[in-house]
Amino acid sequence: MFGRAGRADPNRPGADARYRVKLDFLEAFNGGKRTLTLPNSHALDVTIPPGTRTGQTLRLRGKGGTGIGNGPPGDALIEVEVRPHALFKLKGDDIHVELPLSLRDAVLGGRVSVPTPSGPVSMAVPKWSNAGAVLRLRGKGMVRGAAAAGDEYVTLRLTLPAEPDAELQDFVSRWGTAKPNGTWQAEETL
Repeated sequence: MFGRAGRADPNRPGADARYRVKLDFLEAFNGGKRTLTLPNSHALDVTIPPGTRTGQTLRLRGKGGTGIGNGPPGDALIEVEVRPHALFKLKGDDIHVELPLSLRDAVLGGRVSVPTPSGPVSMAVPKWSNAGAVLRLRGKGMVRGAAAAGDEYVTLRLTLPAEPDAELQDFVSRWGTAKPNGTWQAEETL
């Protein structure tokens, strides 16, 4: 910038400083505070808003380079990378999770505990739920600013007991045989 006399303005803003940070999925989902140690050994306190995503840039006003003269300091720009989670998968604003379900719960239905990024919740499983069925928990997905949160989609995965169960094996072997039209009929016992 040039003043009236054509000279450079001695008051210039400081340069923006750029940093990168890797966040765990749950930290990005729930938000929180993080202290970053900078290359010059200074510390920078960062507030992570809930719903932070990979590629997002957090701006900390006035935490960049020092201004020249009476110029304001620059900003710190922090680019975020969110590490994947072993259990939760993010698709848009929605969270997807697989839930192991016992044969008993699949057949009889009932309430089961389902993990969500903000903590476990109780969910009703309908009777005769098939493996691969998808149930929805409204509002348990990722938030995006002031917009409503996405949903969590729970895919049921049938799991058998870890140890062989002779009684269950016997029951299933006697349970029935397939009719030609694909339905089941109980076997007669002699």
